[in-house]
Amino acid sequence: MRIHLIAVGQRMPDWVQTAFADYAKRLPNEARLVLVEQPVAHRGKNADIDRLKAAEGEKILKAVPKDAEIIALDERGNLHDTLAWSDALLRWQGSGHDVAMIIGGPDGLAPAVLTAAHQRWSLSPLTLPHPLVRVVVAEQLYRAWSASVGHPYHRA
Repeated sequence: MRIHLIAVGQRMPDWVQTAFADYAKRLPNEARLVLVEQPVAHRGKNADIDRLKAAEGEKILKAVPKDAEIIALDERGNLHDTLAWSDALLRWQGSGHDVAMIIGGPDGLAPAVLTAAHQRWSLSPLTLPHPLVRVVVAEQLYRAWSASVGHPYHRA
């Protein structure tokens, strides 16, 4: 099973790339984390934000693997603790399907993406910068895997 982190935004700071890569490489092959970056639609003065979000949404949905479970990371989604992430990871592994976790652009996710999502998850009631979200997702996936196998990294 692969977990595809589909994220709007490119050219992340080095610290983001380093931290993401570190957690991604810690995950075993049966829960491989793959980053799929999508470009941010150009937002000029007087931009039609709804149209730009729709364009980003189309690209996101094209990047979702066939039959993947889609998790939209959305501030209005459900909050889950680490053990819930661990339960989800075990369920995903047992399903035989890939998972697509989606991080939207600066204006959020297009309605089409939210409609296509099987679930909406919130990482926090705080507003987090998009680069940091990549790192948090990668770390939490590693922590969830650690909890599922009794690895000492997760000490709950």
